[in-house]
Amino acid sequence: MNALRGLSKVAQYSLRRNVCTTLARRSTYESDGKTSVTILNKEAEAGLMINSYSQFGFRLNNDMVVIGPMAIFSRTVLSWNVESHEDINDESLSLFCAIEPKIDVLVVGIGDHTMTPAFSRKIIDFMKRYRINVEVLGTEQACSTFNFLNAENRVVAAALIPPITMRVNEDDLMQKQIAMSKTFEVSDK
Repeated sequence: MNALRGLSKVAQYSLRRNVCTTLARRSTYESDGKTSVTILNKEAEAGLMINSYSQFGFRLNNDMVVIGPMAIFSRTVLSWNVESHEDINDESLSLFCAIEPKIDVLVVGIGDHTMTPAFSRKIIDFMKRYRINVEVLGTEQACSTFNFLNAENRVVAAALIPPITMRVNEDDLMQKQIAMSKTFEVSDK
């Protein structure tokens, strides 16, 4: 009899616990303030975005690969005729001053070179004559900045040079290991 009573209490406790957690979950996900997440790089309406970059170039959200430096706008991408950050001058930046509609912000990614104040001042002074705001950054930060401003529907352009060296982190190594394991996976079908 005691064993049955003990079993009954366990069943009641378990049932009560399941009911409470189920009710809590239901009320959390059925409210009007439901949160949703959208991955902007996968939506065509957001315009062109930069998914990744390497020493050789860039991969865009439409699966296009651009080899070498590029000039990217919200819906257009062009090859940019510079070899390194030392080739950035008034002539190479004149493209961004001539286009219509006039861009609000130009994001310049100079690869992985260290930026000197004199170098960025030269670019800023030239673009200031055309009333265009400029951000001079490393390529990694420039790609993120361009994507963010483009997602906000700002009239933005980026002039990007691929970095010479790449930093590898633990996440990159893990993704590579997962990809390699899937390569040699045998399907049972």
